[in-house]
This record gives sequence, C-alpha cells and structure tokens, in this order.
Amino acid sequence: MAGWNADTAAGPLGAGTVTLVEGSSFCISLPNGDIHPEYPHGVFHEDTRTLSRWSLAINGHALEPLAAETKEPYRALFVGRVPRSDGHADSPLIVERLREVGAGIVEEITVRNYSLVAAECVISLSVESDFADLFEVKEARIQQRWEETRQPDGNSLAILAILAVWQDARKGVIVKADGADVAADTLTYRPVIPPHGQWSTVLSVVPTVDGEARGAPFAHPAPGEMSPRDRRRQEWVAKIPKLQMGNRSIERTLRRSYDDLGALRIEDPNHPDRVVVAAGAPWFMTLFGRDSLWASVMALPVDPSLALGTLQTLADRQGTVVDPMTEEEPGKILHEVRLDVSSGLALGGKSAYYGSVDATPLFVALFGEVSRWGFAPETIAALLPHADRPLKWIRDYGDKDGDGFVEYERLNDRGLVNQGWKDSWDGINFADGSLAEPPIALCEVQAYVYGAYLGRSWMASDVGDAALAAEFRDRAAQLKRRFNDQFWMPDRGYYAIALDGKKRQVDACASNMGHCLWNGLIDEDKAPLVAERLMSPEMFSGWGVRTLASDMGAYNPASYHNGSVWPHDNAIIQAGLLRYGFVQEAQRLSTALLEAAEYSDGRLPELFCGFRRDRFAAPVPYPTACSPQAWAATTPIQLIKSLMGYYADVARGGLWMDPVLPESYGDLHITNAPMAGGRITIDISGSTASIQGLPERMVFHHGIRPWAADLVERGHLPPTR
Repeated sequence: MAGWNADTAAGPLGAGTVTLVEGSSFCISLPNGDIHPEYPHGVFHEDTRTLSRWSLAINGHALEPLAAETKEPYRALFVGRVPRSDGHADSPLIVERLREVGAGIVEEITVRNYSLVAAECVISLSVESDFADLFEVKEARIQQRWEETRQPDGNSLAILAILAVWQDARKGVIVKADGADVAADTLTYRPVIPPHGQWSTVLSVVPTVDGEARGAPFAHPAPGEMSPRDRRRQEWVAKIPKLQMGNRSIERTLRRSYDDLGALRIEDPNHPDRVVVAAGAPWFMTLFGRDSLWASVMALPVDPSLALGTLQTLADRQGTVVDPMTEEEPGKILHEVRLDVSSGLALGGKSAYYGSVDATPLFVALFGEVSRWGFAPETIAALLPHADRPLKWIRDYGDKDGDGFVEYERLNDRGLVNQGWKDSWDGINFADGSLAEPPIALCEVQAYVYGAYLGRSWMASDVGDAALAAEFRDRAAQLKRRFNDQFWMPDRGYYAIALDGKKRQVDACASNMGHCLWNGLIDEDKAPLVAERLMSPEMFSGWGVRTLASDMGAYNPASYHNGSVWPHDNAIIQAGLLRYGFVQEAQRLSTALLEAAEYSDGRLPELFCGFRRDRFAAPVPYPTACSPQAWAATTPIQLIKSLMGYYADVARGGLWMDPVLPESYGDLHITNAPMAGGRITIDISGSTASIQGLPERMVFHHGIRPWAADLVERGHLPPTR
C-alpha cells in the first residue's frame, strides 16, 4: 500500500477484527464489537480517531463472541453471549449489536433472554475519545496533549478537546443514549428482561468540530426506512453493471468487488460533485496518487466517472512549487493527501505529500486510457494542460541526471526511502539481498513514462496536432531502445528491477517487469523469456506471482514487498501477458487469484503471503493487510475485463471484444454496463460475444483491437471521426 513505511508499522489489528467502511470514515473493532484504545481500533473520521473506547459489559462481563457478519461494507451484526458466573457453560442471554458507520456510528443493542425466568441486567458502555491522529494510532505512538472536557446532559454525553496543532479547532463527539444513566465515562442501563423476552436500545456517536456536527444527521432509521448509507449504496448499485456468471464463486467475488469499490468512494471536499477512490481501509481512507489512479482505471467498465473524478481532483492538487519537506515540485502528482486539520504527523508534515516517482507519469498514461471513454471534449481539453505539466516534470525534475530515465531520491530524511509502489525501506534490492542505493530508476517507472509519451501522442492526434503526436511518438521509441539496452540482462533472461545510483543493474528477479509488459515497453523477442520467468516456480506461488523470486537473497514469503503476492500487481501482469499473446499463462494467473478470493469470502486483500500453494491449503494472510483495499477490490474487475478482450474507444466509435474466458468460468451475462452515455448488455459464451443496446454511433467489432499505444508506436493512428 502506498504510504506504508515498514519500519514504523503498527502491529496486527488482532485476530478476527471487523472493519467497516463508508467514505472517509471507518470503524475497527474486535469480533464482539468492542473497541479498545490499546489496540489500533476505533471509529475514525477524516483521519481522526473520534471513538477510542466503546466496550460493552453485561453484569460486569464482556461479551463472548459468537459471530460477526458484515451485512454491507458499512454495517455489521455482532452476536455474543453473556458469560455465566455460576459455572454453567450455556448462557441464556444472547446479545446482538447492529452497527452502522457513517460520519460516526449508530448502534442498536438487543439482549434476548432465553431463560424461563426474568433476567435483571446491568448493561454498561464505557466510552472514550482520544482524538488521536490516524498516524499516531497506526504507529502506536499516541501522546495526549490537550485538556479534555466531559459534559453529561440528560441522555447525552459530550466529549470536547482543543489543541493548538489543530489550528485551535475544538474537536468533540456527542453520544446519545436514550434511557441510559449518563456519567462522564459510562452509559448504564438496568433493564429487567422477561422470560423469553428481549430488550433493545439505540445509541449514536457523532463527531463535531467547533460545536458543529460533521456530515449529515446520523440517526437510526425508522422501521422500513433506509439510512443515508443505504440510499447511497442503492444509487451506486443502480448505476453499475449487473452480472450473472456460470461460475457462482467468481460471480460472488465480482459482486463483492462492486460493493467494496462503492464503499471506498469519497467526495472531493472542494467539489462535492466529484467522487474519487480512496486507497483502502483501515489506514488509507483518503486520496492517493498511484493507488487511486490504478483503482479507478481498473474500474472503468463499472463506473468511468470515478476515473474522471480522480484525475480532476489530482489535477487540482498538482505541484506548483519546489518544497523539499513535502517533495512537491512543479507538475508533480501527489502521493497522498490527508483530510484533517491535524496533518503535522503526515509524511512531509502537511496535508499533501508528493514523494512518489510513479504517480506523475501514471497520471498521463492513464489519462490516455480515460480519454477514450467518451467524456465531453471540453472536459478532456480542460485536463490536457495538467497532462502536459507532468511531462515537463519528467524532463526537468524526474530525470535529474539527463540519462533519459526517471529516478528518485528522497529530499529529506522524513520522506519515503523508496518511492515506487514497493515503497518499504527494503523493497528494492539486488539478487544477493543487498539494498540498492539511490538515485534509483525503477523498470516499471520507465514503462509508465513510455505509456505517458504514447498516451500524449494519441491525444495530440485526436485534436489533429500531427507534429506533437510525432514528437512524443519519437520520445517513446528512444526510451524503448534505451530501456531494452540497459535494463535487459541476457545472462539472466529477465529485466533488472532498477538501475541504482551508480547505473548498475539491480539484478533481483521481481514482479515489476510485468508492468513493462502491460505498457508494451518490452521487445517482442524478450517477452517469452519474461513470461516464462514470471510463471516459474520461483515466481508463481500457485496463488499468484510473488513480488520477489524465491531464489533471491531478500526473499521472505511473509514480507511486505519481498516475496508476498499482491493482487493488483498480478492484474497488471495478467493484462501484460495477454497483450503479448500469452493467453494460457494469463488464464492460469487469473484463476489462481480468483480461487484465492474464495478463502476470504470473495474479497481479495491488499496482499497475502507468498508461501507455495502445495504447502498450505489456503492463502496465508499478511497480518496488517488492508481490506477492503481499492486496487485489490478492482483486481477481479480488471482480470475479467482483460479476459473479455474488452476495449472501448468511444471517441472513434468502436467497441472491441475478443473473449478468452476459461471454460470453467461459464457463460457471462452483463446488463446495465456504461458505454458512450448509454447502457449496454453483454453476453459471452465461450469465445463468442454479443452486444445489445450499443449507441448508433458505436460499432461492435468481434476481435482484437491493438492497444492505442501500439498503434501510435507503429504510426498507424486511425483518423478522427
């Protein structure tokens, strides 16, 4: 995950923790629903932990968990029982906690008495709010630095705090608990529950800033009514494709992906009409450069507006000055942005941090993809200047030594040591395990620059600027020649992961070179050797391609970037394999990932460990993996899209499809799929595809459409319509 710094990472969230997500808010708790401040638990809103303790006790006992089921990404039902004090095993008191997260939480507690006699209960909830910054919680370095005020008032409790680093903002929460005895730190109920009867209550917790509640009114809906979260989800479901698949397991995984993607949508505070993709829960519920770009582009067949909103929001925050602390530079695309006023603990010490070498070329490369999805010409034209500034950044700042490659070296000792997607401190190493020294030129970054050049060439052709199109086509061709000359290791049969500060080949065998397949940077004669190496036993675990081969010095199957399996990484590799014609390899890789999802209720996590499949019956979880996580959630969508051969070029009036779905996937039926301002129906059976509802200006082509970059590279740009 972008933003992760492996030497300051928090410990595991705890076995069986439950994470709920809604926009920029999330909640992490134990399986019984309790939240404890000594763990990285809590209710978080805009990067602040607004609720650090929320623990339920009945007759002095914490609940014994029985089940925790996520109903929707933002709602869960916890079921537990009250331990008996008389030594008997079975308890007659069963407790249900139905929790929904939004700007705060609303929770309905129901206690059922399965005894033949009435039960006198003392039900208490302990409440604390430490208003800790998300980074403090993540890195287990919380330091309380404020005066706290607790104000019980009838059926509510207000907790308030003020601190200078919040720019004198007064943060708080208001807890409402009808029918409770409200004390400064505890809410208490004393019901008598009749035999075979039940008792219920509803509580809510809402964050405030300067006395004003954040977000829409947060209350428990009346019976039969939907909450605002339900309405938002219903609106999302209405606008995205509906699918049926012969393979019900894959169908479930895709539907889970849709749900998670919907929950990870956040609004740009400056433009509420724009929706962007947050990177992932629990620690990255905010806009990222690399992560949000990849996830939104992978989700193009589901909702193209997410990619447009992400591009527009990143463009608004594009670098304009040189700032060594935040690593901002003119034209640079940010690495991450934080939403809260207490941003001093973030990387760079401000609300935005720019220490990413790949987000900037990716912005242009993926903008080229988005520009073909039929958005209004004036919308694309408004973004073009923001695509040209990254190209100037590549020339003036990215390639500091003028060797034709983009490299990175952090500008201050608080920044990320490594600034590609493998951004842990030890993520880039030689075959013997020794660390590469900066400035470092990553292989996949050169592929993104190559894609940026070709994407800009395509867009120039779209507006009839033949000279500019030729200029960027030539830049791409020169880069491809240099790359294949300097990164290829003929004695190894694969590409170096990077060039180090002394321009030596960093010779570890890593998954990064698969991204070069996706962009078409690899020479045709070398592609078979790359595909063979990626699918070798050293690289392919049986569940996916490892980040680092098992015969490398730094290999560790339980590391973050040196032997683990990342679904999004594999989705990019799969698309690259298909691009070069390696269909069977791509099918094998896709099937392995989709089978891995079966072991986590259809949800692929951020990453899992790289142990061989024949050693463990299920993928081994990575302890601190984000879940849901944006580019993992969009991985199944990207896998199926690639196997469909799905290529849209609305601007030029064409939709291409050449399906190679494995027989085990069964037939695929998709309705309500967005295309050219309308909705289409897609049916695939074997290698046959049919389309219904295609707008008149669009033509369906059954077959392979060469990638736009390939057409540009060959000088075969079709005329604009």
